[in-house]
Amino acid sequence: MRLPSDSKLTEDGLAPAGQGKLLLIACGALAREILALIEANQWHHMALTCLPAILHNRPEAIPDAVEAAVEKHRKAFERIFVVYADCGTGGLLEARCKALGVEMVAGPHCYSFFEGNAAFAAHDDEITAFYLTDFLVRQFDAFVTKPLKFDKHPELKEMYFGHYTKLVYQAQTDDPALTVLAKKHAQTLGLEFERRFTGYGDLEVALASA
Repeated sequence: MRLPSDSKLTEDGLAPAGQGKLLLIACGALAREILALIEANQWHHMALTCLPAILHNRPEAIPDAVEAAVEKHRKAFERIFVVYADCGTGGLLEARCKALGVEMVAGPHCYSFFEGNAAFAAHDDEITAFYLTDFLVRQFDAFVTKPLKFDKHPELKEMYFGHYTKLVYQAQTDDPALTVLAKKHAQTLGLEFERRFTGYGDLEVALASA
């Protein structure tokens, strides 16, 4: 299938695509990676729909949005699997999924499951690291610059990022152009730059188990 633009995935998400007995309800920021895994592993029993990625700027809205998607599509599929981690909901998404009788990806956020939850937890400097994935490198302005108003008030950068020491780019793909862009974002924020090639990490494991 032809994937919508990153901007559309950010604001609108993705209507159900593909056919199968299992529906994946995911964040729009994961659409490209999930579809790549479905194709590579020939998981023809899976279909995908995505909620707008920009919900991550309002994590308190994620549980209600996921519930609405589950109720909307439940009758058309035998099973539903939620491809969100906690994502800043403070455990509310997990509780909602349990109440709905659907499973979800394990982990505190996508940065953790991309690197692998165990490997991510072993780091001792993550509280001072600001993370970007492939999607967020491409959509930096939509998720960081404009919401935090750096384009109009660059002096706010110190207020928001003064306690960070580095920007960690978790690369799902080996794309030199994205690495250059990620370095530029680090410079914009005045942070050191670190690149970690994660591939799909525990995301592939979670989908395989689903």
